[in-house]
Amino acid sequence: MNSGDIALILLAAGRGERFGGGKLAANLAGKPLAQHAADCLRAIPLAGYFAIVGPDTPPLPGYQTSLLDPPGSPQSRSLALGIAAARTCGARAVLIALADMPLVPRSHFDAMLTLFDGDRLASLGPDSVMPPALFGARHFGALAALTGDRGAGSLLRDAPTVTLPEGTALDVDRPEDLIHAQHWLQTRTPPA
Repeated sequence: MNSGDIALILLAAGRGERFGGGKLAANLAGKPLAQHAADCLRAIPLAGYFAIVGPDTPPLPGYQTSLLDPPGSPQSRSLALGIAAARTCGARAVLIALADMPLVPRSHFDAMLTLFDGDRLASLGPDSVMPPALFGARHFGALAALTGDRGAGSLLRDAPTVTLPEGTALDVDRPEDLIHAQHWLQTRTPPA
């Protein structure tokens, strides 16, 4: 599938409770945490760039943003808003990424886009199947109908995967995760 048929949905509305709040605006290597994933993904030519944001999300230049309403809604609500936005640009597939995963390299997204057959494709971390993930349009209804805060994992159980490079599957949930991300960006090696 051509990347011009794929819209990006960047999930950037998390509450950040385990972090103590304000996670996506936290400084990581001189810019807000969310900006790392946003900048990497914005450099890939796609049909549209949509971000579902919360009140504490920093500005994301180049993205069409939708405020999660009501704030604090579960991730399923963010996915539904993202799918609605992707439909507005005629996307035939979506790439779903998380703004609190700052270490996923451009090469991983490029590999995913190359291997995507139009159905589903997930990332494989050290312990599980996870985002970033790609879904063809035939899954838009199921994505929009999800409930709760579990995301699209149930739709990825038997999906093909692309292995994330070592150390890059970090999802910043706690302050110590931000320290690990800083270490990675400075050394390009996983923390001990």
